[in-house]
Amino acid sequence: MSSWAGRTAAEIAAAVREKRVTPREVVAEHLARIERLDGRVGAFRVVRAEAALAEADELTARADLASLPLAGVPVAVKDNLSVRGESLRNGSAATPDTPAAEDHVTVARLRAAGAVVVGLTNVPELCVFGTTEGVHGTARNPWDTSRTAGGSSGGSAAAVAAGMVPLALGNDGMGSLRIPAANCGLVTLKAAHGVVPAGIGNGDWFGMSENGPLATTVEDLRLMLSVIADTAPPAGPDAAERKPGAEPASYTESGTESGTESGPEPASGVEPGRARGPRRIAVALRSPLAGVGVSRPYAAAVRQAAGLLADAGHQVSEAEPPYPLSLGLTSLRYWTAGTAVDAEGLDPARLTRRTRVHAAVGRRFLKGVRAGDHRERLRARLTPFFTAHDILLTPALARRSPEAAPWHERGWLRNVLANTAYSPFTPSWNLTGWPAMSVPFGTLPSGAPCAVQLVGRPGTEADLLDLAEELERLHPWRRTAPLAEDAS
Repeated sequence: MSSWAGRTAAEIAAAVREKRVTPREVVAEHLARIERLDGRVGAFRVVRAEAALAEADELTARADLASLPLAGVPVAVKDNLSVRGESLRNGSAATPDTPAAEDHVTVARLRAAGAVVVGLTNVPELCVFGTTEGVHGTARNPWDTSRTAGGSSGGSAAAVAAGMVPLALGNDGMGSLRIPAANCGLVTLKAAHGVVPAGIGNGDWFGMSENGPLATTVEDLRLMLSVIADTAPPAGPDAAERKPGAEPASYTESGTESGTESGPEPASGVEPGRARGPRRIAVALRSPLAGVGVSRPYAAAVRQAAGLLADAGHQVSEAEPPYPLSLGLTSLRYWTAGTAVDAEGLDPARLTRRTRVHAAVGRRFLKGVRAGDHRERLRARLTPFFTAHDILLTPALARRSPEAAPWHERGWLRNVLANTAYSPFTPSWNLTGWPAMSVPFGTLPSGAPCAVQLVGRPGTEADLLDLAEELERLHPWRRTAPLAEDAS
């Protein structure tokens, strides 16, 4: 393995700040790994090789290099967020190939913190489905390249899992961070609404979509969150709605964020772990969607994780959230209606058939979604459960991911059924707007990673991160796929 590609973001940033390595050297090694591996993985739509090296050189000359939390760290950005000078294609032939005039706010924050954007990653068209393939490429799981990386942040997850970048930016509207993270052995957090600025598509899928990091360690996850999150969102379990858009944190010449003493502090709600005592953890194995079963490996992972947490002193009990029978229909309404909004103004003839049908179905639901109170009723139904329990532990997925195949050429119903059958646990928490994590735990019979999901009320992001860090310590996971080592 090369000396810097495959390291954690925290290790790289510390080395660059201390001038043990230059940003150019770090970026060049990661670009070399991308060149070696991405033909088999398909993570990137665009690799910004020349631009990234030039930006690495500019970073070296920054007077504040020694204070930057992500100094010299290569990052990848999901291709539905604007990167200055690059086109935003959103996985589609129907979108314009026009360079963006400015960075998305989260990308701007990453760059301000010293990160270097090495490329834009593949997504399914309009980021609709839980598999990543289309006119710009197919993203495969580096642990098992016969399987999809997941979606819609599949390219971002594949890039991190293969060690092509230590961090990537994605987003989650119905599980689009957690699904590929679970497939690819990564840790991720979909924070509660407003913790991280959104600005995704045309209205963030009615406020359900959230931007977030994909990382190989909880430490790196915290680090990236500390950069992209708003500086002071309200905390506490009653903070149901938060306001995105605050300015990024400012860093002093000594390397600390204003008002701190020992380095940049993450935003409220995502701060480093503190001793909070044992949590009341509910363990639930039943699928939220009627008729969808859970495979043995995912059920076993939850039981084993629950046992470790109980042994560690947490109050662990079996309890199923009171999911309504209508949850599947509610999820379909919002899922398709969000696509209908995002497809407005695009040439239908240049969209794939599955996207056209998805948008057409969604147009029938648009009025009801905009005027309805489905999400408020779901929150009201689930709130008493989270009064009795601090954190919910579930499988991250119901079964392994579908094959890496041209799903964009297959029928709409076949896509919907495949997505629903393997990812029933994620949509509820976009509908409520509450935080949820995917945490690697164990392996599938194929050798690919397995994962569990942690869920809490708004304001409990720090608790989720603490618990994920505890699982990482009690049951460490392998950080990158063997594919990367085979090609080194």
